[in-house]
Amino acid sequence: MLVFLVRHAHSDPGEPDELRPLSTRGQDEARDLADRLGSHPTPPRLVLTSPLVRARQTADHIARTTGADTRVEERLAPGATAEALRAALADAEGPVAAIGHQPDCSEIALSLAGSDPGFPPAGVAELEIAV
Repeated sequence: MLVFLVRHAHSDPGEPDELRPLSTRGQDEARDLADRLGSHPTPPRLVLTSPLVRARQTADHIARTTGADTRVEERLAPGATAEALRAALADAEGPVAAIGHQPDCSEIALSLAGSDPGFPPAGVAELEIAV
């Protein structure tokens, strides 16, 4: 399955962590990312997102642009693993965008693809994942 592994767009520091929204810069990054995924030859049909606000806001931009369905996925909250991502994908039809956090995205990519492409805010890696 084609999976777009995405780090949420930029957010400013704050507390509580789970309620931090995207910054103005992050809103722009999320729109740009959504446009890129929307113009991909096989855009996501489903967006799985961490429950944290900044991830959900990133996911909303992608879903609006691509027409994909969105599902909040607790397994993508901070601390997510490759196994958790695979479990979240078990009943999904791809392509899927999965919105998560750092360092989780790097660790998942390393585990599944053997390399870490780096995940700046709104960074994305295309992975083929056997589910």
